[in-house]
Amino acid sequence: MVMFILNFPGVMMIFGLLFFAFWLYALVDVVKSEFKDPNMKLIWIIVLLFANPIGPFVYFGLAKNQKGGRPRSKYFNR
Repeated sequence: MVMFILNFPGVMMIFGLLFFAFWLYALVDVVKSEFKDPNMKLIWIIVLLFANPIGPFVYFGLAKNQKGGRPRSKYFNR
């Protein structure tokens, strides 16, 4: 049944467009983010470009530890 559904070109196009949107979101996030090491931005862009099928998943799984945090507001200290 799954193979029957995946044989429709429209379903594959929808999956492709969703993946492209996810990849584009990851690329924009890399460009807009501040990293602790300035070279990490270039490394993540290269990973997203050349490890295309798994690049966005790896980025969202590993990059949050490498990003520099925003300074906390003086009103919301914990």
